[in-house]
Amino acid sequence: MTPHLNAPSVTETTTPAKRQWLYPRVVKGRFYRWRTAVAWVFLAALFSGPFLSYNGQPLFLFNVLERKFNIFGVTFWPQDFYLVAIGLLAFIVFIALFTVVYGRVFCGWACPQTVFLEMVFRKIEIWIEGDSNARRRLDAAPWTTDKILKKSAKYSIFFLISFAISNTFLAYIIGKDALLTIITDNPANHVGGLSIILLFTGVFYTVFAYVREYVCTTICPYGRLQSVLLDKQSVMVAYDDVRGEPRGKLVKNEELRMKNMVETDYSSFLTLHSSLNKKGDCIDCKLCVQVCPTGIDIRKGTQMECVNCTLCIDACDDIMDKIDRPRGLIRYDSLEGIQTRQPWRMTRRMMGYSVVLVLLMSVWGFLLWTRSDLDTTLLRAPGQLYQREAERGPGGGLISNLYLIELVNKTHKEKPVSFRVDYPGATLRMVQPLTKAPADELTKGMFFILLPEKNIHEVSTKLTVEVVSDGVVVDRVKTTFLGPVN
Repeated sequence: MTPHLNAPSVTETTTPAKRQWLYPRVVKGRFYRWRTAVAWVFLAALFSGPFLSYNGQPLFLFNVLERKFNIFGVTFWPQDFYLVAIGLLAFIVFIALFTVVYGRVFCGWACPQTVFLEMVFRKIEIWIEGDSNARRRLDAAPWTTDKILKKSAKYSIFFLISFAISNTFLAYIIGKDALLTIITDNPANHVGGLSIILLFTGVFYTVFAYVREYVCTTICPYGRLQSVLLDKQSVMVAYDDVRGEPRGKLVKNEELRMKNMVETDYSSFLTLHSSLNKKGDCIDCKLCVQVCPTGIDIRKGTQMECVNCTLCIDACDDIMDKIDRPRGLIRYDSLEGIQTRQPWRMTRRMMGYSVVLVLLMSVWGFLLWTRSDLDTTLLRAPGQLYQREAERGPGGGLISNLYLIELVNKTHKEKPVSFRVDYPGATLRMVQPLTKAPADELTKGMFFILLPEKNIHEVSTKLTVEVVSDGVVVDRVKTTFLGPVN
């Protein structure tokens, strides 16, 4: 049998309309231990992220309400949307490249759904209800005091953990200070915030207590991109059908039986020896199916439901050790590597993705490095044309236009600011004084630009307003000046 992409899974071909609850067995091999270590690092980073700060700013903040984002202490405003867009594009290319090369390794090792379900909720479930057989018996048993106590304890802990996850995610959005205010203040003053927390708690609880593998097999679109992104050179969790097929049950005391047959019935010995030599290393124990958290048979080929969790690798390696055969019947490898026995190599497609990724990251880094500390938005006051001033300048009568200005200080320090117009004879008169740009804030102001009428040669004159801080021009904004034409 040849592994192939997008083969139908067990759940697709044999599962009836009613959902069959999965009770994956526990197997603790080398990959499981490594995934556990990675999960602890991930969980520590996730729960500590919104509470860490750098230069007085949160290390991570995604405040969509105020359209303000902090990533590693760098503040991004709506004016920096192009940086966010390029960063997201680079991330998408990275995911595509990573999937082309390493398959769905992200799903099995770093996806929050997998980490929380397998490394938190599943372990609590096993701790309270027992192994797979015990959990299956408990669910099938009638409701007794023992069953009620176990189920109540499990789902209560599930709800508390979901509540903690909900608060953590909310802290990423509104910040730790706002979250602590909601927690410590009178709940009646924060009905909206508490309602959002409870809503997301319910969502997380439902996902990890009931929906579970359906998130990976049905809801998440990433798995369905495999048919586009994966090829025969992609590294993935795969079954070596060349070595494993045809499958056959392991015969107990097989060598002793063959020795006795040589002495008693040589023709039977030849028949048995011929059939045994045709067997592959797979003994069809189905342990790889029993440990799978999505209920598939990895031996049917690469399937959309496979999240590369490596549990089948640990289970198969354990069996291979017991029957004294080499490990790796199920392993990380490419389909081409299994068929040809050739080592993995970089393809042109992979190199193309890598070049695009490097270019995107280079552009993003350059734009981030060269972005201005102060970002200025200048607009003419709506609904107004121009005004003739009563005063007269050196060049005769003065024409004025009213402007609105918004100044965003992207740094974590207050900056002094002043403005000047780069145009012959133009002057600037502030209506609302604006001499300082507070740190990490948006400031608004208003001023008139005055221009001698004799210097106006067209209806719309192009001007440049310079923003000066500490004697250095930090931004230049182009605008238009409306006036009469003689």
